[in-house]
Amino acid sequence: MPYLMHDKIRLELSRWLAPVLQGMGAEAQPEAIYTGFAGTPDSKMGQLAFAMFPWAKALKQNPAQLSHAVASALQTSATKPAWIQEARAVGPYVNFFYASGALAAELLPEILNGEYFQRKISGQMPKTMIEFSQPNTHKEMHVGHMRNLCLGDALIRLHRYCGFDIVASTFPGDVGAHVAKCLWFYKNHNTEAPPQTKKGAWLGTLYTKGHNKLEDERGTDKEETNRKQLTEILAQLEKKQGEYFDLWKETRQWSVDLMNEVYHWANVQFDAWYWESEVDSESVKLVREWQKKGLFIEDQGAVGCDLKDHGLGFCMLLKTDGNGLYATKDIELARRKFQERGIEKSVYIVDLRQAHHFKQVFKVLELMGFPHAKDCFHLQYDFVELPDGAMSSRKGNIVPLQALIENMVAMVKKEHLERYRGQWTDAEIEQTAQDVARGAIKYGMTKIDPGKKIVFAMDEWLKLDGESGPYLQYTYARIQSLSRKLRAETLSPADFATLSAPQEAELIRLLPQFNTIVAQACEQYRPSVLTAYLYDVAKGFNSFYAECPVNSAPSGQKEARLALAEAAARVIAEGLNLLGIPAPSKM
Repeated sequence: MPYLMHDKIRLELSRWLAPVLQGMGAEAQPEAIYTGFAGTPDSKMGQLAFAMFPWAKALKQNPAQLSHAVASALQTSATKPAWIQEARAVGPYVNFFYASGALAAELLPEILNGEYFQRKISGQMPKTMIEFSQPNTHKEMHVGHMRNLCLGDALIRLHRYCGFDIVASTFPGDVGAHVAKCLWFYKNHNTEAPPQTKKGAWLGTLYTKGHNKLEDERGTDKEETNRKQLTEILAQLEKKQGEYFDLWKETRQWSVDLMNEVYHWANVQFDAWYWESEVDSESVKLVREWQKKGLFIEDQGAVGCDLKDHGLGFCMLLKTDGNGLYATKDIELARRKFQERGIEKSVYIVDLRQAHHFKQVFKVLELMGFPHAKDCFHLQYDFVELPDGAMSSRKGNIVPLQALIENMVAMVKKEHLERYRGQWTDAEIEQTAQDVARGAIKYGMTKIDPGKKIVFAMDEWLKLDGESGPYLQYTYARIQSLSRKLRAETLSPADFATLSAPQEAELIRLLPQFNTIVAQACEQYRPSVLTAYLYDVAKGFNSFYAECPVNSAPSGQKEARLALAEAAARVIAEGLNLLGIPAPSKM
């Protein structure tokens, strides 16, 4: 990805290093040097380290000896940045030590006035569609669905911050066997009247009952009748007529209403909605066209693409009854995405069970001569489990999403906010409780790398003193309270030179890393890079606040410490926003 040299610290160090390396015979341009910096494992070793290995190889020198020569030359350079205290050789590295006060004076104002967050990070980026949150209608959304939703939303926000032209899309499943099972049970075995509210969630219970009843009657004299009824339901949905089709239209809307409630609560919006029902017929026609061309073949009544030579087996595209499968629809959907939206890259956020599926789909697209097959990317993630194991809508052992949100909000009120009843309005308590629940869920879902499993534990995610969304929100609110109190006073000009304590230096080291961290999280498709950084900032602030009194500090130092605290708050708020998490001003 064409990221620019947006980090002023690394850019100035690159310009400082370039003439020194050039003077030693290296072909060193700032652009080549810029990417060679890395953080140190311990701030006692400096704030940034620059590895000499590639330069020593080019100059045919010992890396450790070269680092000493470079450090010595830098110390006598006339272009040494004012905020650098020392360049020191540490083995094969040159480590840089900041003069914290001078660096704070240069960078904190940019963070506080917002200029830092407007800095251009990337060059020309491809227009990209990110498809995420593909819930099925006629099922209840549960806590597991939130991983996909939170991951996708965070990546949308990260990409847009970095400069991508992004199209956010979703592809819910509104046809298929799960719909047929739900409608079958509703029409033939349900004895309950639909509830007045939460009809979408109620449908999910019917699906579970329908699935279980069909399983119980497998192998009995009812199995054949059930199979014929399910086939008839799917046929009516395909023809778009009949009593089951009419029932499908009504109940589908109940599910759509549920999805929209969840998306509204999570503050997630999509630029494009695709539906399986919309691509169903066209995808079958597309397969038939390519069957005539000879690419797709018939095998035991089914139609598909032989991918054995590519190590991918047989990709079935039409079942023996002529109906399509997920692969059939994804092939047609890929064509629509690129042609209708003019995108240059398509990212699919789908769980790891579908890895083989997407390998087959992308290979079929390539064999069809689809020019953008190479521009399709499957971002896979692992599951969310409960402490006692995996969830399953079929078995009914899920944590319904709406119930989860209600329980979280109730717990936040009980454990943290009831004490403010009478001081805060009821509306303020409700809004804060909702915001904290959002923070708990979204941070919990994004702090783990996509490839790792998540074990959902509500009590842990709601803690105010651990690696959680509420901990970051509480830290932000704490700084806002401090700022409101001190900004009401008459303040003196900030004396940043007084910021020399280790806790101050650590916070000053962390804050300017924000844009680089965001770029890394975007490039690696890992919001967890950002969550870990924000946790470090929050810990850094709380350590600073405990050891470096703000209110009782001398004039000049108090204002400098307040500015440092407010800059930390600004970074935390900007980071939380990129995760889709609100930053409440009081908690």
